[in-house]
Amino acid sequence: MCCVISVILLIGPRAGILIWWLLNPARFNVVFDTLLWPILGFLFLPFTTLAALLVYRPLLGGWVGLDWLWIALGVLMDLSAYGGGIFSRRNR
Repeated sequence: MCCVISVILLIGPRAGILIWWLLNPARFNVVFDTLLWPILGFLFLPFTTLAALLVYRPLLGGWVGLDWLWIALGVLMDLSAYGGGIFSRRNR
């Protein structure tokens, strides 16, 4: 888990998803029903996908309570990453 967090911080969320999938593909099978959702998450919402992978608790039935706060934080990080890119292009 420590290696995954280091990869996320140093290289980026997509590399973190890829490394995590290579090290623990069973986690992806538990969290996501089909392969479609992780692929779409990898392409469009990588921080949200990582948040969903981190906070999913299969013994409690999925995401409960404050887990949704972490997923919402992932969505905000994804939107800010896209918004920052659009804003920097507009200011040139």
